[in-house]
Amino acid sequence: MDSLSLLVSVFTDYGYLAVFLVLLACGFGVPIPEDITLVAGGIIAGLGYADVHTMFFVGMAGVLVGDSVMFLLGRYYGARVLKWRWVARIMTPERYAAVQDKFSRYGNRVLFVARFLPGLRSPIFLSAGMSHCVSYWRFLLLDGFAALISVPVWVYLGYYGAYNHEWLLLWLKRGQAGIMVLVALVAVIVGVWYWRHRRCSRAAQTAQDRP
Repeated sequence: MDSLSLLVSVFTDYGYLAVFLVLLACGFGVPIPEDITLVAGGIIAGLGYADVHTMFFVGMAGVLVGDSVMFLLGRYYGARVLKWRWVARIMTPERYAAVQDKFSRYGNRVLFVARFLPGLRSPIFLSAGMSHCVSYWRFLLLDGFAALISVPVWVYLGYYGAYNHEWLLLWLKRGQAGIMVLVALVAVIVGVWYWRHRRCSRAAQTAQDRP
């Protein structure tokens, strides 16, 4: 709660720009919780210092720009970026191994899940850019879809809990669990759709190959 109070104080004084810049820093791997930052933005809107709908768009912009910078650094600088001191701090050998394992197991789908993996988010996006296996627009689509799940949850939670911190803390915990359940549900739906699509494609191909 101390970090939340500090962020609320800063955001109250400096508004949307402060929210955007802190979210940008989160995207660069700075150890500031992204969910707490978004909740703090929602709180100042609930207190009357900002418009909650504008805060939602600022939140979306902050997370997507930060994520895009990491992806594009990997895309344009490749392995050279790993020699930069601040990048080496977030892309430790352990995290690099974990990221490669995620890519080998889930492919590009890990770009959607990455938003819900604090600590691995920035290394995953950086590695995705370095791999040249996914276009920027596909990356933005997957990351943007995930952000459309998480950003409004945290911003509006902060907005509605601005005057009731006990309620807010309770739903912060429930919100984290709820988002993971929602992500799992979306993953199952997408997986079923993908399986059925491939099955239909194979059936159509088999029918064409028959004499």
